Amino acid sequence: PVPADLPGDEEPEEAAGEDSSRHGGRVRAFPHQRGNWATHVYLPYGVGEEFLELLELLVSRARTYVGSLWAMEEFHLSLSQCVVLRYHWIDPFVRSLKERLAPFHRFFCVADQVKVYTNENKTRTFIGLEVSAGHFQLLELVSEVDRVLEEFGLPTFYKNPSFHISLAWCLGDMSGRLEGQCLKELQDIVDGFEDSALLLRVQWEQIRCKSGNKYFSFPLR
Repeated sequence: PVPADLPGDEEPEEAAGEDSSRHGGRVRAFPHQRGNWATHVYLPYGVGEEFLELLELLVSRARTYVGSLWAMEEFHLSLSQCVVLRYHWIDPFVRSLKERLAPFHRFFCVADQVKVYTNENKTRTFIGLEVSAGHFQLLELVSEVDRVLEEFGLPTFYKNPSFHISLAWCLGDMSGRLEGQCLKELQDIVDGFEDSALLLRVQWEQIRCKSGNKYFSFPLR
């Protein structure tokens, strides 16, 4: 499963209301409550023109199977679930993250395997690029992030996670339509795209934490 809410999905903490029409029909994983800040730790991925060209090809093909598919506007690889922090926990949470993540160096991953995901409550389906090389470093990062989450009594990351970069999403559980032939065609597009081996070799340079409408960055050495 993937986090039900992703960077850019959350309203600022001060906002209220549960009108799903304001979020493209998306439904919150947990009800909005004043003083609670939806928090997520992830590796941000800045993309270039070539990646966006590949994305357009993939989304266009996938839309022949699910017409209501939308491309992601921001790209990242999750290191935590979306959890709830109380406002007064944010600063100590960020300090603890900074301390535990300080020793880590920049590293590469290869994200070149197309895969279909659904969130835990099956309200959204995603097409993503799964990591095929670089798991060891990612698991080390998750281990440290999990320790911080445990300090605050928060849920840790999934066991045996499928690390991936989400590319597109749609409402509901559309995995049945997107897997099989569609998935094969999408993988063929990735494999045949010019310089895809170089394009999908990603260097991670920083870790980011989003809490409500606040962002915190932790540069890798």
